Amino acid sequence: MDRVLNAPLLLFLCSLVALWICSRLGNLISARLRPLREDERKDFEVVSAATLTLLGLIIGFSFSMAISRYDQRKNYEEAEANAIGTEYVRADLLPSSEAGKVRELLKSYLNQRVLFYESRDRGQLAHINADTARLQDQMWSTVQAAANAKPSPIIALTVAGMNDVLNSQGYTQAAWWNRIPMAAWGLMLAIAMLCNLLVGYGSKRSDRLVLSVLPLALSISFFLIADIDSPRGGVIHVMPQNLVSLSESLHAQ
Repeated sequence: MDRVLNAPLLLFLCSLVALWICSRLGNLISARLRPLREDERKDFEVVSAATLTLLGLIIGFSFSMAISRYDQRKNYEEAEANAIGTEYVRADLLPSSEAGKVRELLKSYLNQRVLFYESRDRGQLAHINADTARLQDQMWSTVQAAANAKPSPIIALTVAGMNDVLNSQGYTQAAWWNRIPMAAWGLMLAIAMLCNLLVGYGSKRSDRLVLSVLPLALSISFFLIADIDSPRGGVIHVMPQNLVSLSESLHAQ
């Protein structure tokens, strides 16, 4: 299921087929096994409308959850760029030998953060995470050595800035792991299948085109929600605009 949610197009195709089958199954039950009587239609329409309304609310809430998580990832990308840029400037407060080393490490670290946002390959992502952790250890060791050698409020300011750099990466990673719960997806898909079953059962005709409208509309909604919620899948991604801009600025210097 996790693989499907990380591939919105695959989710679209799977949900379209499953929902269309439910719609046709409901129509088949109505036509051959248990036709809907006219005296039951009014009550049936009430139940069907209530179920469709519930599905609409769940889809709306899920879309809102996906948007909020997307905005959170964008905000943390900006926060990372600000933290790295600030620490690059504060590096001048360190002794000259440590200052140059910290600046070079920050440039390399910045390149890895840009790759983190742009990479779609899991194998490459593992190398990026390993290089990021290695650079974090080196940067912290450098400022820690300077702080131990000559503790002062000015050096403490640089150490605090490095702490912000490391923390911002952790916040970003947590935001990328924060996805719509699997249970919410299961509930939404289950109610969608039930709604299509009811629509097919209540339809007076077996027109394939008519019975395909609701499955198609719901599948498009699921595709959009999954695309926004998936950090690396689909076509909607958080672009590292602030990190790239900072990288270009630092290399220009």
